[in-house]
Amino acid sequence: MPYQNILYDKDDHIATITMNRPDKLNALSIELVGEIVAAAEEAEADDDVRVVILKGAGRAFSAGYDVGPGDYRKKGKQTLTSKLLLYRRMSGQCYKLWNLAKPLLAQVHGYCLAGGTDLALSCDIVVCAQDAVFGLPDVRGLGSVPTHMWTYLVGPQWAKQLMMTGDPLDGTTAERIGLVWKAVPADALDEEVRTLARRISNVPLEFLIPHKSLINNIMAMMGHGVAQHLATDTVVITSHSEAGHQFMEISEKEGLKAALQWMNGPFGDYSARPREKKPKKSS
Repeated sequence: MPYQNILYDKDDHIATITMNRPDKLNALSIELVGEIVAAAEEAEADDDVRVVILKGAGRAFSAGYDVGPGDYRKKGKQTLTSKLLLYRRMSGQCYKLWNLAKPLLAQVHGYCLAGGTDLALSCDIVVCAQDAVFGLPDVRGLGSVPTHMWTYLVGPQWAKQLMMTGDPLDGTTAERIGLVWKAVPADALDEEVRTLARRISNVPLEFLIPHKSLINNIMAMMGHGVAQHLATDTVVITSHSEAGHQFMEISEKEGLKAALQWMNGPFGDYSARPREKKPKKSS
């Protein structure tokens, strides 16, 4: 089927879904997420596909949900009910990716923030660039995220630190604490993911599908489904807070940049952006 917001291609039992809104750092619109799910289901139904890769075009995997007016964030105050239905829809789309029958790999470079982490952590294996940036800047005053894999992957202390500060992680740290499977130099990322995908594609689907199902069902017994419902409730509560409303009011009156400055200002330079490498001093 034709897609407007993604690129879809297939080669040697591997399907690749590329988010294609590079001018917006692949900010997640309703249409974009819908097309990602549709393409994943297309790959799932294709007997020739054994593994799927999800990646982003341009400078980032995804900077998160598009918080501009007219998309996920409607102009003016939303009701508690409308927000609950919206975030359940977001969570449901990620849950479809999580439950995709075939292996789904996330190839992360640049920013992977807020809703971008919803997508990446709904995949089975995440491979990232060492200088990738993961984070939940929303938790500083805008809201939260409608899915939750953080505690499962990094444990309660790291999950609390990340959700209580909104501070970012680079790819190397993400690998060290278990948020991703592997972090590699940015120029080696594509080949690393393709190599993994090729190795997985050597295994018959009759093995891949039940093995993924086994692990996902064990996660279900560990409360994965309940955790996602709780995450949805949490994002509704936080986004419907006084701070959440204030963020949107500033965004509508003064622009998104001003709202982000209001939220991130108290944190100084330690905000969700790549850190520049300082040149070594000559001796």
